[in-house]
Amino acid sequence: MKTKLYRQRAALFLTILLPLASASTAYAADVRIAVAANFTDTTRELIAAFGEATGLEAVASYGSTGKLYAQIDNGAPFDVFLAADSPRPELLEKNGQGVSGTRFTYARGKLVLWSPVPGTFEDPKIWLESGEFARLAIANPKTAPYGFAAQEVLTKLGLWDALQDRLVRGDSIAQTFQFVATTNAQSGFVALSQVRAWDDKGGSLWMIPQADYSPINQQAILLTRSEKNHAARQWLEFLRGDKARGIIESFGYETDH
Repeated sequence: MKTKLYRQRAALFLTILLPLASASTAYAADVRIAVAANFTDTTRELIAAFGEATGLEAVASYGSTGKLYAQIDNGAPFDVFLAADSPRPELLEKNGQGVSGTRFTYARGKLVLWSPVPGTFEDPKIWLESGEFARLAIANPKTAPYGFAAQEVLTKLGLWDALQDRLVRGDSIAQTFQFVATTNAQSGFVALSQVRAWDDKGGSLWMIPQADYSPINQQAILLTRSEKNHAARQWLEFLRGDKARGIIESFGYETDH
């Protein structure tokens, strides 16, 4: 338990640095993956299982989907992109930077309102409407799909404009989770998978109805620069398999069967 907790908390801080830190080692890996920050813990388990199954080494860099897309568009040396949405992989396929026919939905994310402190809210809508909190964390809606989903929820509740002075925005959903986990924000809109990976017990959780935000269809695509990389294709094949789907679902995502 302590080891897992250490990994989870360390990941919160390392996520911001990984795109740079991984650059020096990624060239030696069989597969270099750009991964949306919400999928950090899940990817770590997937990479271990992939290595056991194939003997191949995968290295991941984590960040917001928007920023990773920008890096790919500027020539970053990735083989595969695991986004937290579908529009950006679709755009890569359309503009020739992604291999046609390799794009698929590997996970469907779930947005939650979470606080590690029990009793923070009983009725989440009344709590949000009350404004009796200093900070509410969300990911940047412009670069992070989970942030855009949070904006949709607050807009539907009629609170988006009213809460602007209380919102603290993370560059990615990982940084957003960090704000809440360290209680720098009283609560925040994060991914269910992050809460599932968190070892601390208790807390306050609102499973937001799917009807309140657009489906978070997280799509993967093979990048054109790595079209002939057999290991990258093996990673995508593995991601579609039963072993990977079991891991993905254990973190609270839905998958297509």
